[in-house]
Amino acid sequence: MKIPLLKPSTLAFLREARKTRNFTLFDAIHGYIYLRFPYLYISLAKGDHPLSRQLAPVLRWIGRIIELQAKQGGNGNNPGFADTYHGKVMPVQEAKQLVSIKQPIHLENLEQVIPFSRAKDLILENPDHIAVLDCPCRAGKPQHCLPLDVCIIVGEPFVRFVLEHHPKRARRITSEEAMRILEEEDERGHVHHAFFKDAMLGRFYAICNCCSCCCGAMKAQREGTPMLISSGFVSAVDEERCIACGTCAQVCPFDAIQVNGHAVILSERCMGCGVCVGHCLQEALSLQRDPSRGEPLEIRRLLEMASPSPED
Repeated sequence: MKIPLLKPSTLAFLREARKTRNFTLFDAIHGYIYLRFPYLYISLAKGDHPLSRQLAPVLRWIGRIIELQAKQGGNGNNPGFADTYHGKVMPVQEAKQLVSIKQPIHLENLEQVIPFSRAKDLILENPDHIAVLDCPCRAGKPQHCLPLDVCIIVGEPFVRFVLEHHPKRARRITSEEAMRILEEEDERGHVHHAFFKDAMLGRFYAICNCCSCCCGAMKAQREGTPMLISSGFVSAVDEERCIACGTCAQVCPFDAIQVNGHAVILSERCMGCGVCVGHCLQEALSLQRDPSRGEPLEIRRLLEMASPSPED
C-alpha cells in the first residue's frame, strides 16, 4: 500500500516549524491538526459539535497537555490556555495596515503589545500573500452570522496551507479585497482581532472579524478566560455632542456602554475596538490611548521603531 505524500504546503509548514525557536514536535503536530481540521477543532473547543459533551474529558486532558507544553517552552511563568491562543483587538485602520504591508516583517517578543509568554511574534513571510477562509466559528453554529468568508489569513506558510487543504472554503485575495472585507465587517459592527497561536509557529497568522454571538474567543472572554487583549485604546464620550440615542450601546460587542442622560463607557469592559465610534452619527465618540492597556498593534509605527536611525 502506498503512503500518500505530504502536500507541499504541509512540508513548507514543517520546514518552518523546524526553524522556529522552542517549537516542539508536539507543537508541530498540534499546528498541523489545527490548520488541517479547523472546523472540527474549533467546533469541539466551543462545544458546538454534537460530540463535544461526550469528548469533554478527552478535550480537557488535551488542554492540560497544551498548557504543560506552553509552560515547558515558555519563559518560566505559569501560562494558561490564553497564553497559547489569543487575539489582539484592533480598530479597523490598524487592521487595514496589516493587510497592506508589502515587505517581510520580523518583529519578535512584542511584550509591550502582546503581553503573553508565548505567541507574541509578528513575523510575516510574503505578507502580500493573503487568503480569506470561511469562519470556523460561524460555520460550526446551526444559526450563524453571514457572510462566512471573513477570516483573513496573512503570509506564508499559512496562506498556501489553507488554499491547498481547503480549496472549497478558501480563496486567494488581494490586499484591496482584504481591506474591503475589513470595512464591510466594521460596518456590520464586528470586531477585528489579530490572532496569535503557539502552534502557528508562535506568531500572528490571521485577522478574524468576529461577531459576539459566534466567536469562540469572545465567548471564552465572557466566561472568564482572557483570550482577548485590549487594542490599547478606550472609548471616550463628548457629552455635548451625545444625544443619548443608544446606538452605541446597541452595537458595542463587549456590552461596555450604558446610556444615562448620555452614553457612559464602562471602561473595565471596553476593549477599544472602535465599533461604537464608527456607528455614532453625532461623532460624539472617539478612541483615546490608555497606556495601562498596553501598546496598540500599529504595524507601521512598530516598523519605524525597529528600524535603525541613519546615524546608527
